[in-house]
Amino acid sequence: MKIVAKTGNEIMAEAMRQVNPDVVAAYPITPATEVVQLFASFVADGLVDTEFVPAESEHSAMSACIGAASAGGRVMTSTASQGLALMYEVLYIAAGLRLPIVLCEVNRALSSPINIHCDHSDTMGARDSGWIQLFSENSQEAYDNVIQAVKIAEHPEVLLPAMVTTDGFIISHAMERIEILDDNEVKTYLGEYKPKHTLLNIKQPITVGALDLQDYYFEHKRAEIHSMQNVSKVILNVGEEFGKKFGRKYGLFEEYKMEDAEMAIVALGSTAGTAKVACDAVREKGLKAGVFKVRIFRPFAAQEIAESLSRMKVIAVLDRSDSFSSQGGPLFTEIRSALYEAKQRPLTVNYVYGLGGRDINVEQIKEVYSDLKDTVTKNKVESLVNYLGVRE
Repeated sequence: MKIVAKTGNEIMAEAMRQVNPDVVAAYPITPATEVVQLFASFVADGLVDTEFVPAESEHSAMSACIGAASAGGRVMTSTASQGLALMYEVLYIAAGLRLPIVLCEVNRALSSPINIHCDHSDTMGARDSGWIQLFSENSQEAYDNVIQAVKIAEHPEVLLPAMVTTDGFIISHAMERIEILDDNEVKTYLGEYKPKHTLLNIKQPITVGALDLQDYYFEHKRAEIHSMQNVSKVILNVGEEFGKKFGRKYGLFEEYKMEDAEMAIVALGSTAGTAKVACDAVREKGLKAGVFKVRIFRPFAAQEIAESLSRMKVIAVLDRSDSFSSQGGPLFTEIRSALYEAKQRPLTVNYVYGLGGRDINVEQIKEVYSDLKDTVTKNKVESLVNYLGVRE
């Protein structure tokens, strides 16, 4: 293991280099361009054995990934924002064909208006496509998540594609101290990918992408759903194994100072780090505050999350995107639904923040904790969905 200073994009490219996939097909888009740009340089320098396919669009890139994965290859790519949106059609195909493709996704707002900065609208738009979704708080976690995602996606009880997300510019372009594994450690940890069925095995011919009408479509979807239901236990096992081998253990979520907390902020991605600083500050003033970081958004660990959060008196769910349902952001609606069956339900409030890359800072999150204190005092949620940091 060695210590390096790299940006989020650089470290995701480094993880891809260590994985050494058979095929990478990609089309560049800000702020994810560097990931595949750097990986292309690894290909040119002979540092990997990968066949690099510079596609004419993101739709074509994912289509090429599907073809390569169907042929039995270990396949990866990267994109962001409108690029991920252009892939939407074929994301469903990758999942339905049970292809363990890994995608490095750099979270960026969707147009319009045109914006190149971070929010989670692109990833959330793909939340029901059948892909596993791992969110990263920082570059270290992004690196670890990419390596684990390969292991998770290729597990025989899963065989589903996975996207590992980082927050555009906040993580993708920020330099951090990162501990990286030796190349041989990653190679040994992942092992060789040996798919059970491939298009290139002429002794066992298969059909891929056949027309599937009323007779079997439902059953095939049910099998895909069953695989997604297996993902949580595989993630836990992979995270446990990763921790034993390399010293950094991962679960479905992370609890920060939640042992004696009465109120908590729930967040995804880089904002969890900011919330931890705010939590420390308000604890110094006597508030029993905590932070609950959701690491895996798909599948959503509803039961486990509800068990943890039901102990709180009040929670604030922070969303960096809106569902346009008038019922709050995607994370909020999932959390609220998960808590529905809980015997003890905390008061729950939503804050939509940071759209288009608008900053979220420690003082704003401290204000949220202050609002939660008032909510406990009144035993009532005054406003269910709030917009933090916007000029109303």
